[in-house]
Amino acid sequence: MSTVGTRLRGAPRVLRDPGVGVTLLIALVAGLVPLLDLGDDVFKLRVLWGVQLPLDLLLGVFCLRAARVTGVDRIVRSYMLTLAGTSIAFTIGDSYQFVRSLWWPVVADINGGLVPTITYLGGLLLVVFRMLSHKSPGGSRGERLRFHLDALTVLLGGGVLAWCFSFNPRSVAGLELVSALVAASVLLLAAFAAVKMVLSGTAPMTKGGSIPMIAAAGLLALTTALPIVDDDGIHPILMALRILAAALFAVGPRVQELQTLVKPDFRRERRHRPYNVLPYLAVAATLATFLIVMPDDLGYRAWGGVVGVIAVTAIVVIRQLLAFLDNFDLINRLDATLLDLRGHQAMLHEQATRDGLTRLANRTAFAEAVGADLADPRAVARGLAVLLIDLDDFKAVNDTLGHGVGDGLLTTVADRLRNAVRAKDLVSRLGGDEFAVLLRGVSEAEAAAMADRILADVVQPARVDGHMLVVKASIGVAPATPGDDPEGLMRNADIAMYAAKDAGKGGIQQYAADMGARILETVELGTRLREAVGTDQFSLVYQPVVDLPSGTVLGAEALVRWQPPGRPEIPPADFIPTAESTGEIVPLGRWILREACRQLAQWRRDHDAARDVTMAVNVAGRQLQTPGFVDEVAALLAEFAIPPDRLVIEITESAMLDEPVVLAALHGLRGLGLDLALDDFGTAASSLGLLLTCPMSGLKLDRSFVERLGIDSRPTAVATAVSQIARALDLTTVAEGVESPEQARLLSDLGYRRAQGFLYSPPLEPAAFAAGWKITSTV
Repeated sequence: MSTVGTRLRGAPRVLRDPGVGVTLLIALVAGLVPLLDLGDDVFKLRVLWGVQLPLDLLLGVFCLRAARVTGVDRIVRSYMLTLAGTSIAFTIGDSYQFVRSLWWPVVADINGGLVPTITYLGGLLLVVFRMLSHKSPGGSRGERLRFHLDALTVLLGGGVLAWCFSFNPRSVAGLELVSALVAASVLLLAAFAAVKMVLSGTAPMTKGGSIPMIAAAGLLALTTALPIVDDDGIHPILMALRILAAALFAVGPRVQELQTLVKPDFRRERRHRPYNVLPYLAVAATLATFLIVMPDDLGYRAWGGVVGVIAVTAIVVIRQLLAFLDNFDLINRLDATLLDLRGHQAMLHEQATRDGLTRLANRTAFAEAVGADLADPRAVARGLAVLLIDLDDFKAVNDTLGHGVGDGLLTTVADRLRNAVRAKDLVSRLGGDEFAVLLRGVSEAEAAAMADRILADVVQPARVDGHMLVVKASIGVAPATPGDDPEGLMRNADIAMYAAKDAGKGGIQQYAADMGARILETVELGTRLREAVGTDQFSLVYQPVVDLPSGTVLGAEALVRWQPPGRPEIPPADFIPTAESTGEIVPLGRWILREACRQLAQWRRDHDAARDVTMAVNVAGRQLQTPGFVDEVAALLAEFAIPPDRLVIEITESAMLDEPVVLAALHGLRGLGLDLALDDFGTAASSLGLLLTCPMSGLKLDRSFVERLGIDSRPTAVATAVSQIARALDLTTVAEGVESPEQARLLSDLGYRRAQGFLYSPPLEPAAFAAGWKITSTV
């Protein structure tokens, strides 16, 4: 939008302002008194001075309000306060005049006596001092010289006008001449100060605020130079103009306040003009004055010289102005190019500090903000904390639904983070599915509470491109301490976040000093695991699944073992969680499934008794989310000629079974004819709900319920309920962790027909497993 358009839109707003309206209404009512000739001259004199008092007070109030606008710089505030001080001086003088008009009215003395003159000059000198102290523009020596020459040109032009029209030294004498010279000097000094401030290009007044005040100064000069009282009394138009001048002078600061409320940094946005017309106007005024005051009895020769001087001066001035105008288009184009370059610079800065997808601060901007706050001891004392937020299993969204849905989810999470934090906090996307929040002015307890609230907001289900997504996240909290550096604080938050993932994902962990060693062990284990997958360091052992109560072997569960060369064996409880968190569970699980199918096929070829044996293989949630998993299983069944009902896929309740992709994979496996067993049943809150949504054919009672049978009534009640549910839903049941004949007997009584545990056999090597297909218990 152009500047003209902006001004046109702003004008009605100013006219609708109550402060401006009241001021102009006061002037209108008072101005109607002389214009309509209401009352005698004494009454008009009292109205003239009486109306000055509310206008002086409004001037002071408006100046104070303009000085208090948030965001204005120190120079603007100081100038407004100076004008407020001037209003006090004006109020004192006008009060004196008003009282005098009430008790000792003298119409001929309408311009005031000694007291108002002193107060007016005092207020004027206060403003003049402030304007003279305004900093001149910088730049080269030539630019400073041109600035002072322009100011001097205007000053000399004003001096010529004052000398020729304000007084005639030959017509006055003594004290009157001295007073006239003093008044003229002060007015010239004020004019020079005003011109100096205007030419600086950084005047502490907006254009809208300065226009009424400049108009007021012009009206005051006019009504002071012309006789406001003549033989016919007070001149009505000049009196009305003087009242209007006082009103405009009061309106200026109010307009300034309204404009600075919208744009408090107006001084920084002013464009430097290539030239100023004030010196040329001063030259024109001086030439016009020269013509007016020339005596009428000059000869033709003198008039020829005068006209020649004026003509040459005018031609030079016009030529100079035309040169400016010729170059003005070029200057505008250069300005447009500069603005375009600044726009590109701002865009490059935006790209360098903002994430392109979410428009959050990027890693660079976040690190700079953290570094700046840590470098400020006061900020650290008030409390700082970094939250590192990582979306759990986000890769599965990209892999299964596409990057478009993944980007939509990231944008949704970014919006939730923006809404969850305070205005003084900073949210950043560090990259991928990792976000960070810099909390300012928080204690450790407040940071933990903020993390709880952020997690609650982030994990709400999100609908993206028609897909309802379950959002999960892990958060690490790292409070700052004196002496922390940005890299160390971010590392602490990262360690705490990985600790939250190791604790089961979807949680919050606050950094503790001993976390580093644990995380380092996990990272090292993940590295070793990545190197071991695909080598012969892994092997499978098989634990029999038997019939209750006969002990006949009905199947086997394949269990993985890791034996690094030259090191102790690593238990599955240590490396399986790491494999799941790093994604290595996918290639490792693929190998386990293939090796179990190969072993089952071999047993079926070598032993007739193995024809009816089933093979149970544990499958992780990430495997189910992998595209083509069902096809992989179908290919293995075909390759090793295994009947589908001989392969059992075991899935834990924590494998995101409510995800659409996982549910689709489960239905696909059931469509192949495989049995699906819900492993560790009863250990998660969603167990019963999963029985309604997942196509399961069997349940495995978790060992935590088996080991307390006969000792605690609650595990017995749970085991009984699970057996009854399974019978009602036509599901097979397997009891895990059976270690005593008493447990086996109780489970048999409760209706369980399958079991596994050390009572029957520990996990066996393939050859040892094949040595006997019937294991008799001591039931």
